[in-house]
Amino acid sequence: MLGYLLRRVLWVVPVVLTVAAITFVLMHQAPGGPWDRQKPIPAAARERLNAQFGLDKPLWVDFDASREAWGRGVRNPLALAGETLDSQFLNYLSNAARLDFGPSYQSRGSKSVRGIIVEKFPASLKVGVVALVTAVTIGLPLGVISALRQNSWLDYGGLVVTTFGLAIPSFVTGVLVVVFLSSWLGVSPLRRPEEWDGFGRAYLLPGVVLGLGAMAAIARLARASILEVKGRDYVRTARAKGLREARVVRWHILRNGLIPVITLLGPVAAELVTGSIVIETIFGVPGLGREFVSAIAARDYSMIMGTTLFYAVLVALANVAVDLCYGLLDPRIRLRH
Repeated sequence: MLGYLLRRVLWVVPVVLTVAAITFVLMHQAPGGPWDRQKPIPAAARERLNAQFGLDKPLWVDFDASREAWGRGVRNPLALAGETLDSQFLNYLSNAARLDFGPSYQSRGSKSVRGIIVEKFPASLKVGVVALVTAVTIGLPLGVISALRQNSWLDYGGLVVTTFGLAIPSFVTGVLVVVFLSSWLGVSPLRRPEEWDGFGRAYLLPGVVLGLGAMAAIARLARASILEVKGRDYVRTARAKGLREARVVRWHILRNGLIPVITLLGPVAAELVTGSIVIETIFGVPGLGREFVSAIAARDYSMIMGTTLFYAVLVALANVAVDLCYGLLDPRIRLRH
């Protein structure tokens, strides 16, 4: 099992490298640059800014610099390699390996990307935790009860709830909640800046709204999976042997029927914890999602790369956690690996 865990963790490295390369290509394919949204600046000032933030370097590798170093008499292979690899993309990767994504272009270097992530991500994390708890504590029992009470009023009621949860996007639900609370009840769902400190009630409403879609997906998948397991031969054999229904449900139906749900929980947890950009905007959450959107609009390359790699690592680690949960639910996986 330890070897299996090590292999899964090592697979995170090529995944992150692939995400970094795709992100780098896409953000440089977009028209404009980090200084184009400001007032027109002189060419000399633009060159100084590019030199300050390393935007004057080649995108991938710099063979011209290595040839110039060779012409100057440099023969050290490490020095020549350093000249060749001194490029924007590889500098992003080297900084990321040190957990230092460089300065934010929007702040003109006064704030680092890592500092912004450390400052803003806790708010997104709190909203995501509330959303995940909502999705699991409501969606999982709802799906299990619907499957065990198939074709009952509980099953039909659960199908109605999950259908609405899947059909209505979270941003529509968020807007409807804001309109309902403010116009009909006279209660403002927006919070003052100091109310976002700590882990208070301010995170409850955006977290619940964010978790509704995931709740519906978990409930539908749990219902479908358990219905499939209920018809398996080993379940009928367990009942024929005279086992109590509670034991059959716990050890034969739920343990096998929840494996697909665990598969879904990994990416869902990562998606919810990294926050919803629209939900943060609707409810005024001072989270990382809003910073990511503003970085794209401002062509803040270091912020885009830093937040994207941060999200990619979270998703990859969530998938590793899912693989470990497989081993806890299915002993065959532990024996195989």
